[in-house]
Amino acid sequence: MATARFPGKSVDVAAVNLTLPSMGRPVCVNGTPWILYLLEECVDNVWEYCSVVIGLVSMFCFLLSTLPQVYEAYRNGKVEEAMSFGFLIFLFSGDLTSFAGCYLTSQLPIQVVTVVFYIFTDLILISQFLYYKIKNSSSRKSPVLKWLCFLWCGAASIVILTLPKLIMDNSITVDTQSPSTSRSVEITGYVCGYLASVFYLCSRFPQLYKNFQRQSTEGTSYLLFALAMMGNGTYGLSVVLVLPALRGSRHSFIIKHLAWLIGSLGVLILDFFVTVQFVMYRKNNSAKSSKLQSMPEVEPLLCEEVELSVL
Repeated sequence: MATARFPGKSVDVAAVNLTLPSMGRPVCVNGTPWILYLLEECVDNVWEYCSVVIGLVSMFCFLLSTLPQVYEAYRNGKVEEAMSFGFLIFLFSGDLTSFAGCYLTSQLPIQVVTVVFYIFTDLILISQFLYYKIKNSSSRKSPVLKWLCFLWCGAASIVILTLPKLIMDNSITVDTQSPSTSRSVEITGYVCGYLASVFYLCSRFPQLYKNFQRQSTEGTSYLLFALAMMGNGTYGLSVVLVLPALRGSRHSFIIKHLAWLIGSLGVLILDFFVTVQFVMYRKNNSAKSSKLQSMPEVEPLLCEEVELSVL
């Protein structure tokens, strides 16, 4: 099991290759040093090497995917009109269950830290949504709301920075459990992986409906969905590329990654429909933008005409 956004390779793929003599595994002799240091995987053939590199590209795309939307929300200040709250909640739920799956199945540190970063960006998006919704619905400015937002972001940042360290310390106790308990915990982790895929799939439907209802995609950043499409596409490719290099059963490998393959493929298809909406509603977006830009120029002229008529 691994994260739904950046699954990587299962432990069974590299189990015979890991350089952990203390655990009774062979030493990695011909492996790529930087992959061995970063991911603790012994990669000694071109198929696995390409799979790891493309998997890292997938992770990088997902890491950057939410940042354009954060900036877009900050720029226009009307994120509550453009974004669906259901989209944000489902995305946050998917990352939470993906994090639980990573923890329960003792994934690599880089994967745990990555999912924690996803949760952090989700919290920023949700905080922005609630902040601007309260601010725009209020008739007067409230400095208390701004300070509460700063305090919330500061507290969340501290928790996010300390959480990976606590998880790594507690993961030792998970690894030393009995075989039966460890198996049940692993199954629970896989169930969390399936739930994460379902949440990611469900996240697109509220946003698709929101765009259809408004007949516009103004206020949402297309890079959010474009980078997600690149991340899901490169993830699927990274899983396919590792198949020729498998030393174990390919059937069991596909079964273990089936949930995330279905989730990635499904989200990729749904993001294609979001892309179609961006193309269809592009004229509506430009018409609204031009109308808003022309408003300040028209009002002074009308005011001058009224003044002349009075004189």
